[in-house]
Amino acid sequence: MTVLNQDQIDAYWRDGFAFVENAVTGEQLQALIADFDGWVEESRQHTEPYGETLASRPRFDIAPEHTAETPRLRRVASPLEVSDAYLDAMRNNRALDAVAQLIGPNVSFNNAKINAKQPGASTEVKYHQDFMFQPHSNEDLITVLFFLDDVTLENGPLNVVPGTHRSPLFDHWHEGVYTGTVSKQVEDAHVDRAIPVTGPAGSAVLMHTRLLHGSAPNHSDHPRTLLINEYRAEDSKPLQENHIPSIYQGEVVRGVATNMVRCSSYEMEFPEVPTGASFFSQQAKTDEVVATS
Repeated sequence: MTVLNQDQIDAYWRDGFAFVENAVTGEQLQALIADFDGWVEESRQHTEPYGETLASRPRFDIAPEHTAETPRLRRVASPLEVSDAYLDAMRNNRALDAVAQLIGPNVSFNNAKINAKQPGASTEVKYHQDFMFQPHSNEDLITVLFFLDDVTLENGPLNVVPGTHRSPLFDHWHEGVYTGTVSKQVEDAHVDRAIPVTGPAGSAVLMHTRLLHGSAPNHSDHPRTLLINEYRAEDSKPLQENHIPSIYQGEVVRGVATNMVRCSSYEMEFPEVPTGASFFSQQAKTDEVVATS
C-alpha cells in the first residue's frame, strides 16, 4: 500500500522523520487506549516496578512520584505479550506500510514499548539516538511513535533535530558510565534546531534510528501516551541482544525472509543492556556523572 508520496519520502531521507495521519483505525485506537487505561488502574496497587518480561526485568515501570491516588505509569515494555490489541497494531497499521516504502520491501519487527506521561508527571526523555541502544549490521531501522492521545506543545511532545541522522553517532557513554544520552555539549549545539512533533490521536511519526531527539515533562492537564514500535529492514541483523526482547522479535511483517545480511560502515561503543525496568534508570545516571565530573 502506498502511504507516502515522493515529496514525503524525500523529506524523510533529508530530515530523518515523516508524519502519517490515521496510522491506526479508530477501533484499534480505542482498544489500545482501553488496555493502557486498565494498566494504569492496576498500577495503583504497586509502589515499585512490577511484572516480568522475557529479560526477567519488570514490564511496568512507574515514575518516582507515583502513588495510588496519582498513578504515574511511565513505561510498558513489550506490551505485545500481554495484549492482543497491541499485537494486532504491530502487524497491521498504515505506518508500517510507510516503513516498507522507505526500507522495504522486506521488514521485520524489532521491539515495542509504551512511553507515557501522565498530567503533571516529571518524566522527560533526554536527547539521544535510538541506534546507540541497539547496534545492527546496518542502520535501516525506523522507530514508529503512535499517538494514543492528542499530542500538543504542552504535554511533552517529541522534539526532533532535523538532519542529525546524517550526523556522526554521538557518544552515549560518559566518564565510563552508559547514560543513554548525549553530552550536554552535543545537546547545547543542537537543541536550538529541535522542533516539536504534534498531532491528533491515531497518527504517527516515523523516525530514523540515528535521529537526535528528546522530550520534556508533561506540564498540561492531559496525558501523552505513545506506543513505540520499532521495525528494521529484514537484512539488518542485530549485533547485540535486544534491549526490549519479545517472542515476536524478528517476525517478518512485510515482504519475505531472505536469509541475507547487509552491512554498513560505522563505529560505536557497545551499549549497556539495561538491568532496570527501563532506560529511564540509565538516563538518570546522567545527573550522577555531571555531579562527579
